[in-house]
Amino acid sequence: MNEYLLIIQPDASVAEKVNSIKKDFATKYECPQIVYSKPHITLINFIQLQMNEQRIIGLMKNIISRHPSIHIAINGFGSFPTHTIYANVETKNSIVDIVKSLKPIQALLKIDKEHKPHYITEPHLTIARKLLPWQYEKGWLEYSNTAFTAGFMANEVLLLRRNVEGGRYTTAATFTMQGLGEFNVTQASLFI
Repeated sequence: MNEYLLIIQPDASVAEKVNSIKKDFATKYECPQIVYSKPHITLINFIQLQMNEQRIIGLMKNIISRHPSIHIAINGFGSFPTHTIYANVETKNSIVDIVKSLKPIQALLKIDKEHKPHYITEPHLTIARKLLPWQYEKGWLEYSNTAFTAGFMANEVLLLRRNVEGGRYTTAATFTMQGLGEFNVTQASLFI
């Protein structure tokens, strides 16, 4: 069994800025583990058998290729009270549209009743998670009043995998957003 993450990665310059913030946070609030994860915006996470991977990849490719590239704007910080601080994604709608478009394949992403796929409805770019109460309180006091803006064009979505036992994520597939979506065109009437 593998754990999968469907993500959008920021470009190199935004990733560098976010990594710098993460390093600063890790030093100030004694949580060195946060610097090991690469900056990303999670769309879906799920657990599934390796044997279903190629079918999942084929379906995701078909769906994601229909979406156009999107501009992602980041402005300030947000939090999930008591445990997580993140960079706030301002342009959520386009990301949520991608997540919603993947709902029809939900049954294939569900291995059993205990392991349902988790669709992210509040896109964010995590700075620090699994914080202790004091780390969250002091960190949020600082970052809730800190300005940060960034933006990048997202042209692709990555599917990452790792064994459920742990280890590092590796790339299972890269999906290019090509804007190949179906558009309904209605003919205007000349005479009403």
